[in-house]
Amino acid sequence: MRHSRWIVTLVALLSLGVGFGLGSAVGQQSPPADNKGLDAKVESTIDLAPDFPGYQLRLRTITFEPGGVAGFHSHKDRPAFAYVLQGTLTELRQGGYEKRVSPGEVITESRDVQHWAENRSGAKVVLVGVDIVKP
Repeated sequence: MRHSRWIVTLVALLSLGVGFGLGSAVGQQSPPADNKGLDAKVESTIDLAPDFPGYQLRLRTITFEPGGVAGFHSHKDRPAFAYVLQGTLTELRQGGYEKRVSPGEVITESRDVQHWAENRSGAKVVLVGVDIVKP
């Protein structure tokens, strides 16, 4: 009787350990690397020379179809702002950061930001993106 209780306890503890391990592995899956269902149209650019030679200020309209994704990327060399015109977009960063942004809200993409974004809704998301780029 004691032997079977010990086995049941051991199996329960092992099951918990495996469950936590699987949960952690699922929660730490790699972010998407590629864009999907995303269109970024350049509306205008301004050359920033002579103050910042080789750089441009760029304005884009960025559209995410339902299920669309902007793959994992860094803003180390491309600080930006994204203003949501339409729909709700989910911004994600490694470590569990997740933020839903809706019309009238802004995503600030400073040089230390590494992130990706997903349109988890059933409607189109439209952003106005402004960034500094080196073409």
